Amino acid sequence: MAFGDVKTSQGLSELNKYLAEKSYVSGYTPSQADVQVFEQVGKTPAASLPHALRWYNHIASYTPAERKAWAAGVSPLNAGAKPTAAAPAKKEEEDDDDVDLFGSDEEEDAEAAKIREERLKAYADKKSKKPALIAKSSIILDVKPWDDETDMAEMEKQVRTIEMDGLLWGASKLVPVGYGINKLQIMCVIEDDKVSVDLLQEKIQEFEDYVQSVDIAAFNKI
Repeated sequence: MAFGDVKTSQGLSELNKYLAEKSYVSGYTPSQADVQVFEQVGKTPAASLPHALRWYNHIASYTPAERKAWAAGVSPLNAGAKPTAAAPAKKEEEDDDDVDLFGSDEEEDAEAAKIREERLKAYADKKSKKPALIAKSSIILDVKPWDDETDMAEMEKQVRTIEMDGLLWGASKLVPVGYGINKLQIMCVIEDDKVSVDLLQEKIQEFEDYVQSVDIAAFNKI
């Protein structure tokens, strides 16, 4: 359907009838045809033209920028009208396409890399001035004798003769295990990087006249 000048009462009436069963001037989505008719109408239709009023208020709810982005559509303003093309973008928008938004990336990357290197160097210098943390462990060993006739005092004396860099002997006590037999429970602190617990156990077991076995009762990192 084509209608005439929508600035006239007759044209608006024809538009109102046209929109009675349509949401938009052309097709099922808003298009440039709606924009063209909207601009031709120019003002809000009277309440006596409910379909035209509903359509006008709907188109007016979009911003001009949104309306410019709509696709072309067939305008029924005049019989045989050609599809209405989308409005050309503003010159500023066209000019934006020529702007190299990433032109300074290389300079920024170089500056960022320089700052990162400086920070890493400062961190390394600061870290090198700090004393290195020494990892240590606190261990309680259960040293078991052969029988109740084993001289426990001599056993402890022999155990404490073991000297290793990073080994420090601590308190000890005798703990009953049954049948009149006691075990030697002795504590020591070791530096993890210097003392092997397995090697320490082997050295204690070398006192085979006194020691039957050595077990770890407790092991805690300090």
